[in-house]
Amino acid sequence: MKTKYYLFFLMILSACTPRSGKLQDGIWRGELAVADNKQAPFLFEVKNANTDSAAIILINGEERVPLTGITYSDDTAIIPIASFDARIEAKISNGLMEGWFFKNYIENDEGILFRAKRGEATRFEPVAQTTSISIDGKWDISFIETSDTSRNVGIFTTENLIVTGSVLTHSGDLRFLEGIVTEDGVKLSAFSGLSPYLIEIRFLDENTFQGEFYTAKGITKLSGTRNDKAALDEAYSRTAMKPGFDRLHFRLPNMDGKLVSLDDELYKGKVVIVSILGSWCPNCLDEARFLAPWYKENNERGVEILGLAFERKADLNYAKETINRLKKAEDIRYEILFAGKAAPATIAEVLPEIAHFSSYPTTVFINRQGKVSKIHAGFSGPATGLFYREFQAEFNALVDSLLDEKTKN
Repeated sequence: MKTKYYLFFLMILSACTPRSGKLQDGIWRGELAVADNKQAPFLFEVKNANTDSAAIILINGEERVPLTGITYSDDTAIIPIASFDARIEAKISNGLMEGWFFKNYIENDEGILFRAKRGEATRFEPVAQTTSISIDGKWDISFIETSDTSRNVGIFTTENLIVTGSVLTHSGDLRFLEGIVTEDGVKLSAFSGLSPYLIEIRFLDENTFQGEFYTAKGITKLSGTRNDKAALDEAYSRTAMKPGFDRLHFRLPNMDGKLVSLDDELYKGKVVIVSILGSWCPNCLDEARFLAPWYKENNERGVEILGLAFERKADLNYAKETINRLKKAEDIRYEILFAGKAAPATIAEVLPEIAHFSSYPTTVFINRQGKVSKIHAGFSGPATGLFYREFQAEFNALVDSLLDEKTKN
């Protein structure tokens, strides 16, 4: 009789214990390899691990990025990162994951080494003695030894030695960075599904620092100078219409294969916002998350939005998959057209009227007469705090002024 009870107890215990080859709920600490044999750490939470609604939530500061559709092959978890056409494949054993991060759109991608451990909720190992210098506020940041001479801006906040913030560049921002105060500076990292980032900063004095920005592709030296008035180069001056041009003349397929242009009846007599984007672009995703709800609230005022998507491949079927996925995920109600492969030559062919295109996204504002009014290069997303709020105010003021032109013409 005791033997039967013992066997029954083992069966119950086995049923309640997660199998070593499966994900387990809770917080995990992941690492992705970057240059110089360093690791970019990030946190993620596993929810409803062994159900059909299993999800992994990537955590970066205030940002939460859900990954769903997880499948298994024996003891290997396959985790799709649909927004960026990527995936993680990792073997799981006793609360550990080891595997690779792959970009699906790269043929025979070698991948980036990935590891994770369950139960670790600290992104970076805390240090015993931290610097007394605060990184809080705005900084002029330079990427040293690159051809990029445009101004970049850092904006950071510290709470209980945890640092959050972002770096703004002429094309957008580095999204939600998170890290810690160290003995002589700050460490920051991020992974939201496309590329791992690691930044190591060392203060030279109260108002200057040096450091390195690590990605899987390489290392870029950084320098920073404290500046409460730090700002990017004027976003409305970097890209412009060529002399003699004041209109765009593209004619491109939508997701049903129908050719669409600005001459179509839907866009006549309206203010039109043309978003030049790629579904693969994190800052374009931030812009879409702003534009999608904005369009629902403002469309009836006489405004239309039209997206021109330049994708990873010059393949309409591939583009339909990636663009429709973006539209569904963000509930985008406006048209997005397929403009071809993301490449300078394609931009020049599709939009020959535009000079000095440099950023995804780039946003073109067209007045009621069909003429280009302004072009905004890049996008400062929610991670940039004050700069994002300033952009929203400028965007709304510009659209309001274009709508008001109706009574002046």
